[in-house]
Amino acid sequence: MRRLIQAGIAAALALGLATPGLAADKWPSKPLTLIVPFGPGSSPDVMARVVADQAGKTLGQSVVIQNKPGASGNLGTAAIAKAAPDGYTFGVSITGPLVNNTVLYDTLPYDPKKDLVPLTLAVHQPNVLVVPSGSPIKSVDDLLDAMRKPGSKLNFPSTGAGTISHLSVELLLERAKAEAVHVPYPSSPKAVTSLLAGDTNFAALPPIAVMPMIKDGRLRPLAVVYSKRVSFLPDVPTLAELGMPGIEGSGWIGFVAPSGIPDDILHKLTDTLIAAIKSPDVQAKLKAQYMEPVGNQPDEFAQYMDEELKRWGPLIKRLNLSVN
Repeated sequence: MRRLIQAGIAAALALGLATPGLAADKWPSKPLTLIVPFGPGSSPDVMARVVADQAGKTLGQSVVIQNKPGASGNLGTAAIAKAAPDGYTFGVSITGPLVNNTVLYDTLPYDPKKDLVPLTLAVHQPNVLVVPSGSPIKSVDDLLDAMRKPGSKLNFPSTGAGTISHLSVELLLERAKAEAVHVPYPSSPKAVTSLLAGDTNFAALPPIAVMPMIKDGRLRPLAVVYSKRVSFLPDVPTLAELGMPGIEGSGWIGFVAPSGIPDDILHKLTDTLIAAIKSPDVQAKLKAQYMEPVGNQPDEFAQYMDEELKRWGPLIKRLNLSVN
């Protein structure tokens, strides 16, 4: 009898040790849910659908997109954080809910560092510093000279206080010891319209918003607000090249998951997403949307978010920005 009991215990222990591997072998056995904290047609939604389609083919299961917009992305990001940690629900999120909102908001319904794990930074969307084509400003030096003149009344639109289109210009103004008036708008199209109408003078806006007007000659690009040149404007210099490193105004999008997912499932999901992002077909589709594909490792994504918090957190506090 004792031998039978000992044999049973040994078998149970062996089964327990094998469980992690068995979990990944059996996963996924049903469709996955990918939460997007923004509406259909938004950049995070477009990116998520492109990558999810390829990842689903690899996993042999469909990946169902679930849009949960609201509260500047906080609502959907909270839904990701609170999902069951079984590997069947994950999501995408952006700079705001994962980084800046931890400073802008007094409280959040989730803790990005404790309740979420980074999977991979999928794409960068570096903002483009632009002026109307009829503007006498032809370069970044011209822009800085104009803003430094006594009595200068230059202004710039953004997609809202505390957004990257706002903060990247404020950081530029700080570094250059220049001044300009911020005019917040509720969306990128409205911000672009203000430029074209002459209501505002310059802006650092997402490429998807300004590239059509750059192509048809209505807007002039001065620089890319990023550390390296981008594929959609290869001849336009970066602010780093022009002597202002560290100003990275990129509306990046990354994949995250709820904390607590078994490591083997987490690794399998992460590897699948990275492979999808790096596939030629997916890269072509993303670049067509003026997105720069990345697909880095989780620790690299985590490190980048830490760098973003160091970049934007102190600036948000200096500007006394908050959302209550």
